[in-house]
Amino acid sequence: MNDDKPESVQRPWMIYGANGYTGGLIAREAVRRGLKPLLGGRNGQALQALAGELGLESRVFALEGSAQVAREIDGLALVLHCAGPFSATAEVMMRACLQARAHYLDITGEIAVFELAQSLGAQAAAAAVVLCPGVGFDVIPTDCVAAALKAALPDATHLALGFDSRSGMSAGTAKTSVEGLAQGGKVRRDGRIVDVALAYKVRRIDFGDGVKDSMTIPWGDVSTAFHTTGIPNIEVYLPGSPAMIARVRRANLIRPLLRLAWVQRWIKARIERSVRGPSALEREQWPAYVWGEATNSRGETRVARIRTANGYSLTVTGSLAVVEHLLGTTPAGGAYTPSRLMGQDLVTRLPGSGPLRIG
Repeated sequence: MNDDKPESVQRPWMIYGANGYTGGLIAREAVRRGLKPLLGGRNGQALQALAGELGLESRVFALEGSAQVAREIDGLALVLHCAGPFSATAEVMMRACLQARAHYLDITGEIAVFELAQSLGAQAAAAAVVLCPGVGFDVIPTDCVAAALKAALPDATHLALGFDSRSGMSAGTAKTSVEGLAQGGKVRRDGRIVDVALAYKVRRIDFGDGVKDSMTIPWGDVSTAFHTTGIPNIEVYLPGSPAMIARVRRANLIRPLLRLAWVQRWIKARIERSVRGPSALEREQWPAYVWGEATNSRGETRVARIRTANGYSLTVTGSLAVVEHLLGTTPAGGAYTPSRLMGQDLVTRLPGSGPLRIG
């Protein structure tokens, strides 16, 4: 054993939720790279089948309390948490990681999870634990774009971000989207996250693949871009046809119904039965286009664009890039965004990414 290596290199790590669509993609790529993650999750049959296929060890447990989970992950260097919806799973795992002194990563795009991590930053620093949610397509590319725009226009007061990705959704992403519809829109205004209607603002944007109608969405950068840049006014956009935007706006009328627990359970059960996520061919055929715009009080503007691999493919390579970084280094504990942990050039270092251009 090489005692010169950081202690974390000598300790195992876990992908929790490895039997899900994205967790499985990450597990397979990890093995291809020669990594040996421990696979965790609550679905024993599916988890053990995947572990047997990949020649890995598995550990079956549910997220029923942070003390119990801390015992399950005791001795691990880090947990890459892939079991969504993260609104129901992230807090237990995050607090368990603090207790077990294991770094916490996840692939969420949920604003509440990012804000939770930031609120636990002092505890993480004291425990020498890194909390870095959002190490996938949610939110590596947009977070790096935000950081680059802040560097290009240091006195920016307004930041708009967005992406154009036409691949299908996994079941986990679809479930999270259903929860998002019920919660309504979110933007950051004068430093505070505020509630707005779904698709409350519409504008025409060229993400890098032609000008398209686009609507505001409650994406994770409403949280993370502020912690990365300090810019007080932030919106995130997604392109959509006029008919799609109209449907989203009509959803504002039934949001009280969508918030009912039984309605959420019914919709999510249907998603579980019918949504499988994009195929390997679809992931290869559909890249993503990421855009950002920063503006200062004098009306000066900088615009950034980058083409990346498909969102799911980037989630695989991005999350493993952060895993390998933490296994090989010992950063100070605390709550991080991806670009603050890995640098604003992280997205350009990932396979399938073009240059990040600012004009």
